[in-house]
Amino acid sequence: MSFLAIDVGNTRLKWALYDTPRVGARLLAHGAQFLENIETLEEGDWSRLAPPQRVLGCVVAGDAVKRRVEEQLEMWDVTPQWVVSSAAEAGLTNGYDHPARLGSDRWVAMIGARHRLLARGRQRPCVVVMVGTAVTVEAIDAEGRFLGGIILPGHGIMLRALESGTAGLHVPTGEVRDFPTNTSDALTSGGTFAIAGAVQRMYENLRRHCGEEPVCFMTGGAGWKMAPSMSTPCELVDSLIFDGLLEIAQRRWAPSLAPAR
Repeated sequence: MSFLAIDVGNTRLKWALYDTPRVGARLLAHGAQFLENIETLEEGDWSRLAPPQRVLGCVVAGDAVKRRVEEQLEMWDVTPQWVVSSAAEAGLTNGYDHPARLGSDRWVAMIGARHRLLARGRQRPCVVVMVGTAVTVEAIDAEGRFLGGIILPGHGIMLRALESGTAGLHVPTGEVRDFPTNTSDALTSGGTFAIAGAVQRMYENLRRHCGEEPVCFMTGGAGWKMAPSMSTPCELVDSLIFDGLLEIAQRRWAPSLAPAR
């Protein structure tokens, strides 16, 4: 029973095909496409895939984009399911005031992080950072309760806001420096420090709340750029959303195959 996992973000659609909808499944193929090029999937990347039996995805780009993805999936005789954040799923409890309003990508990534941590044999508090068009920083306690999270602009949005609102800042991207001495480096370092500082604050909040050191996972398309500049220890996991989709898919479609925890 092959399984197609789909993550539709604000900029790109990422997909991964597995041999079965279960944790630890073998990855058969994967790829990404910018949202403006979604219509190329049927005759492009997906034309070379064996038809999946199950499709599960999360989408934050809106209903119009979701419909475009579903049109591409019509090449196969399969009805996709889309994750909607709920009060509880896959062992994670949602502390949002209105659980369904939490972005599904945030919810799925937290499920992936929670179960990655449980697979190591110990329950600990966890901070989950997604670095993309926007940056989200979530806090989960040791019992699997999502306590809350923050959203801030991604690095690109910060730079564009400064360029549009401040005269004379149309400069190339610089380098991250401890003490920037030119405008390009000052802009790049400022955005990087802002994100790192937000993560540091959430990390400290969670440590104080739980009374123990949290684990921090970082994911997202720009995670590799941020990871070297973090002031808190963060483990970079590119597949965190796909890990969460596999966990959810296993519970929906293959509960008898669940691995021992």
